[in-house]
Amino acid sequence: MTKNILMVVTNVDHFHDGKHKTGLWFEEFAVPFNTFLENGYHIKVTSLKGGKIPLDPASENLIKDIKWHDAKNALEDTIRLDQVDYTLYDAIVFPGGHGPMYDIANSELVGEIVSYFDQNTKLIAAVCHGPAGLLMAKTDGNYIIAGKRVTCFTNEEEQCYKKDKLIPFSLEDALKERNAFFIEQPAGEINVIVDGNIITGQNFQSSQNFADTIIKYFEN
Repeated sequence: MTKNILMVVTNVDHFHDGKHKTGLWFEEFAVPFNTFLENGYHIKVTSLKGGKIPLDPASENLIKDIKWHDAKNALEDTIRLDQVDYTLYDAIVFPGGHGPMYDIANSELVGEIVSYFDQNTKLIAAVCHGPAGLLMAKTDGNYIIAGKRVTCFTNEEEQCYKKDKLIPFSLEDALKERNAFFIEQPAGEINVIVDGNIITGQNFQSSQNFADTIIKYFEN
């Protein structure tokens, strides 16, 4: 059965120091995007401000391959999230890159939408820094990730990639502070966690497994 997927990506293109570039990590968007297309899903790509999406320069090596053409084009002119009827979608998906830690993590609208998806047992999926989109969401005053098994780009990985001094906060710590059960693998290893209607992936290496897990979720 065809599914409607709402993908939410960042508009932020630099760290708060103003010197180091960031943005959407392209692989974490493009791999699920292509997988969804291959399975006949309808995809709406959105961002908080709309328009063209900045890519983390370190992730742009993929866009030269023809198979990424549709995914690249989908980022040229995204629709604003507040212009979308999110109730029409079966899943909300947050790709990563460090950008989401600056805009998506602090968005009350994102929190409201994710809360709706949780209350209606719709799929919530996020990979790498995408779980920043889960931080604001509450149901009955409680964070939706409290007591849930989740993962994200780990503190160890931030250190390995020399980003630990640039990030505005530790996403791993933020998830733990909301009483999530944090599940990690060593840096760079594939790790996808499913807990009810929440699917999270640890890093960009997990992108394909993350996408495949979403497909399996809907097939069950």
